[in-house]
Amino acid sequence: MVDKLPMDSTFVVITLPPHEVCSALPVEMPRPRAEERTRGDVASGGEAVHRRTVMERAELELSLLNDISRVLGSTLDLHAVFDGIMRVLAEKLSMERGSLVLLDDVSGKLMTEAALGLTPEEISRGTYEVGEGITGTVVQRGESIVVPDISADERFLNRTKARPIQPGVATSFICVPIKVESRTVGALSVDKRFVDMDTLKADQRLLETLTAFIGQALKINELVTQEREEWLAERRDMSASLRGKYKFDNIIGSAPAMLDVFDTIAQVASSRATCLILGETGTGKELIAKAVHYNSNRAEKPFIRVNCGALTGTLLESELFGHVKGSFTGAIRDKIGRFEAANGGTLFLDEIGTIDTGLQVKLLRVLQEREFERVGDNRTMKVDVRIIAATNLNLQDEVAKGTFREDLFYRLNVVTVSLPALRNRREDIPRLIDFFLDKFNAENGKGLRKISKDMLNVLVRYPWPGNVRELENAMERAVVLSRGDSLTEELLPTSIRAFAQQGRANMASEGMDSLTKRLADQSINEFELREGQIYDMVIRQVEKALIEKALDRCHGIKIKAADFLGINRNTLNKKFKELGLEGDDGAEASAENKAN
Repeated sequence: MVDKLPMDSTFVVITLPPHEVCSALPVEMPRPRAEERTRGDVASGGEAVHRRTVMERAELELSLLNDISRVLGSTLDLHAVFDGIMRVLAEKLSMERGSLVLLDDVSGKLMTEAALGLTPEEISRGTYEVGEGITGTVVQRGESIVVPDISADERFLNRTKARPIQPGVATSFICVPIKVESRTVGALSVDKRFVDMDTLKADQRLLETLTAFIGQALKINELVTQEREEWLAERRDMSASLRGKYKFDNIIGSAPAMLDVFDTIAQVASSRATCLILGETGTGKELIAKAVHYNSNRAEKPFIRVNCGALTGTLLESELFGHVKGSFTGAIRDKIGRFEAANGGTLFLDEIGTIDTGLQVKLLRVLQEREFERVGDNRTMKVDVRIIAATNLNLQDEVAKGTFREDLFYRLNVVTVSLPALRNRREDIPRLIDFFLDKFNAENGKGLRKISKDMLNVLVRYPWPGNVRELENAMERAVVLSRGDSLTEELLPTSIRAFAQQGRANMASEGMDSLTKRLADQSINEFELREGQIYDMVIRQVEKALIEKALDRCHGIKIKAADFLGINRNTLNKKFKELGLEGDDGAEASAENKAN
């Protein structure tokens, strides 16, 4: 008998996908003692046969467990695993019938999950209460039960009606519990022809080892299911959040050109139509693409972006379509492409005008046939992907130059969305400023709420060659560098401040020219009867008015008034005398002392 021989322990290792969780259980193998090997040389024929039988049994058990380990490691589909286990038991253990029952969380009953040697009708009858019959008792107690002859045991219910009584033939029944950690969650039962009690007990031990494997597979399945449910819940929450974020109402824009954009994407979002988004760099093409996706029936599927301008040639082809190992230098493993990753969802091809003509042919095929091959592979892949493309180029000009295929252009140009430059929607700038101020306040832990009037005027008048992205960067810089409670023009980038200074200089020059012309016209009209005196009269009046205003602005301090006017103090004193202005030096000194 096996339990009377010295034993060596070996381990059967189970690897379960996809988490590479390994399970190792010991399996004892008989090891003959040295003296037994010596005696074996002269042993009787009966003893040699017995040892050979024991070794054959050990080899059978190891082979069975190896087969079971392969079944467990091949898939996470429990029904496929259970069916595979039944087939191995039938082949290696001469099982006539077998069933695997699990506790149903809803009904609390034991339900047949897999069976061999039973018809569908017989399987449907295989339902038990916990504690009912042998199977229910095994689950209730968590202990195995072995019945040498089912016809002689009153506990055997034969609920499935699959076991006809055959005179002179004893059918054995082995039922062992399936446990997950300390919980009994089901049972594995086997019918087989009775041989002897030693074989029956050996089968029981083998099945108990097997159900330990099954219990671990169930535990891993529970963890995988839980992780998947958590992932799906997070994905649903994220999808809901993104749907809210990219609602059309949340995109800033009240300019007529933007209202046209909103109207177009609202109509096209629910369709399968390919979209082509046109606009200068920084106008928000990706934002519009996401708005189309997250307001469509593909919102819970992936949104994948590819910057076609960042990659060229084989690298871009691999990025889009994937590749197989060894297809080119550096392809050290298989890789799926963005088309596969976006299956069921949306693929956003940014800067599509930069794709070379060779790759344009393959892209055209995907758009037409929804199929492609990975780089280095001849297997055809099918995908269901919506394409949204974007470019800042005039594709019709590129078609005329021969750098972009005409047929691809027409395939992409099903629905065109043209985004206006920021300089053409200046009425939206104040709202964009408020949005970015709130955003960067939150990111930097600041509470800035005020923007100086000068800064606001500059931001509205600036031409924004980089469009909304440049405005966003300018606002981020201003918030990060701010030290007070408000934003001022000095916090803006050098290019924008230079524009503001040049603008003020131009305005001052234009204003002075306008004033001079107005005064000249007025003087000619009002003093035309005093010919020969106009110049002196106008100049004296202007000089007098300027000096009086300067003194008033500088609180009567002559030296500050002179600086303000751009003349020295001696010149100012001279003008006082020429124009008959009166000045109180004592008052000036007093005012200067107060100012200082």
